[in-house]
Amino acid sequence: MKRLIVIALFATAAFAQNPAERVALDAAVVDRVAEASKRDLPTGLLERIVQEDLELLRGKRADGSYQYATYERFESGRITKSFSVNPSDDDKTETLELRAANVYRVIVDAPSRRLLVRKNRAVWIERVDVEYIAQGATQLEQRSFDVKSWLQPGEMRPLDLPAIARQVTARVIARAAKDGGYGNVDVALVQARIVDLPSSPYADAVTSAKALLAALDKGELPAVRVNAQRMRDALSGPASQVAVRPSIDVIAPAPVRDSATRLELQTELQMIEDLLTGSEAERREGLDRLHQMIRRMRQ
Repeated sequence: MKRLIVIALFATAAFAQNPAERVALDAAVVDRVAEASKRDLPTGLLERIVQEDLELLRGKRADGSYQYATYERFESGRITKSFSVNPSDDDKTETLELRAANVYRVIVDAPSRRLLVRKNRAVWIERVDVEYIAQGATQLEQRSFDVKSWLQPGEMRPLDLPAIARQVTARVIARAAKDGGYGNVDVALVQARIVDLPSSPYADAVTSAKALLAALDKGELPAVRVNAQRMRDALSGPASQVAVRPSIDVIAPAPVRDSATRLELQTELQMIEDLLTGSEAERREGLDRLHQMIRRMRQ
């Protein structure tokens, strides 16, 4: 079955003429692989392919925005890091730094406990400095939130950014009481959710792609096949004839014409096939090489 995946994905990258056609071919590959698999479904590889197809259908631009989707202030996840703030004789502050993408809120939280059983201590939060690039923008912006108060154990301070930012660096300026011990602080960057626009010509395919990712995550083969077929069928109708916009077309694969390039691809595929029939470590390397080759061909 590994050889089947290699051949099918090579055909997808080489002969698809536009993003909609390529995504439809990818869906057919996923369906066929799911049909042939038993307990050896290459879930990780298929999830990466479907996720890349989803980005194509949304029309991802170079600045991180989308043609057929938008970010909204609903939490999709958060990046959190815990810090220990140590006291000093001269009340010297510390800088707690955290970075993340697609952020709309910073949360500074003082846990009730430290080391599981000991009660946490209050921490003085001077301010929170934020550097960010807003969605759809290229210029770096800065914003400072003055807090100037003691954050008591169990207390938190949410701070909303003026815009949803595609890149954020948050710096919390804090100190602990000089006559006490250290205190713990959690800093969280809340990430915005991608909301697909119902006006997209690929709306049905996007819905099926998201359901397909969920089915792959759960390992439900029947659901994988059903959603892959729906995804393929959604792109075989009028929506697949929609003119390709530049934001999508720039990442469409070019046809393989040159014989030297074809020979190089065949050599690479042969190496990947050999790896996929080897040990567990070699199979992992083979899957990584295959994924990298597909990405190169799609650029």
